[in-house]
Amino acid sequence: MSKGLKGEFNHTVDAKGRMIIPSKLREQLGMSFVVTRGTDGCLFAYPNDEWDIFEGKLRQLPMTNENARKFKRFFQAGATDCEVDNQGRVLLPSNLRDFAGITKDVVIVGVGERAEIWSKDKWEEKNNIEDINFDELAMSIEDLGIVI
Repeated sequence: MSKGLKGEFNHTVDAKGRMIIPSKLREQLGMSFVVTRGTDGCLFAYPNDEWDIFEGKLRQLPMTNENARKFKRFFQAGATDCEVDNQGRVLLPSNLRDFAGITKDVVIVGVGERAEIWSKDKWEEKNNIEDINFDELAMSIEDLGIVI
């Protein structure tokens, strides 16, 4: 299993849709990894071993459940294998850039088992530290077994 990805990095996407993967994240993602649509309007980037684990969980979803089928399609239909070139860049397919609203400025954040790739504007809108009540947030996740 991969070491947890962490950190926040600002980069840009060039006119051809290529983006530099920060070296600290590249070490953990590897030279080949999977990028797919993510929640909250960002992209998820999984190291191959983590993608295999996630894909295994998707395979266990019941085909008879409509929401399970939608959930599986959402992640797998958008998934693509990305290869890092000699300059540390990956090509983000246009359909994924469009989904995430990525045009130029991006923020890449490590969140444990995956990295998230955000348009800078969307990152600032959804993750404004001043708008988050951390006491309420901490209490709301206690039910998930995480106590700070």
